[in-house]
Amino acid sequence: MTNAEDISVKSFAAPAYVFEKYSDTVYRLAFVRTKSRNDSDDILQEVFLRYMRIWRNMQSEEHVKATLIRIAINRSNSWLSSAWFRRTAPLDESIPADCCFSCENALGEVLKLPLKYRTVIHLHYYMGYSAEEIARITESNPSTVKTRLARAREMLKKTIKADDI
Repeated sequence: MTNAEDISVKSFAAPAYVFEKYSDTVYRLAFVRTKSRNDSDDILQEVFLRYMRIWRNMQSEEHVKATLIRIAINRSNSWLSSAWFRRTAPLDESIPADCCFSCENALGEVLKLPLKYRTVIHLHYYMGYSAEEIARITESNPSTVKTRLARAREMLKKTIKADDI
């Protein structure tokens, strides 16, 4: 198969198409994990640079999406464990760095959750994945995912009042 035929056969995996379709998804996942717009931008770029190396190996559109999510989780984990992250201090809360993501709304409360709970909440409620699908994507046990979802819901119930939703 020639290069042109390969691209037409795998049009669902073509980098330009995938970026257009999934960049928002990857960015939001990175933001939920890092709580930083700038770091989310960097992770978005890294995810798609890595995707450019492997896009010809994609089998289906669902495989593309799962791969992008897995890469985004891995890149954000690397960022969160980096020396840069450990040695820097966040901006003073009085500076409105992410003012549209106010901590007075539901998203703000989700962002206050520990990382493992933010991730499963985002994948389940925003992206619509089941616990079994999240387990495959995050390479964890389905019962672990269900437990994390339950604990995250309990934490959110304590902080979000019914009339705020």
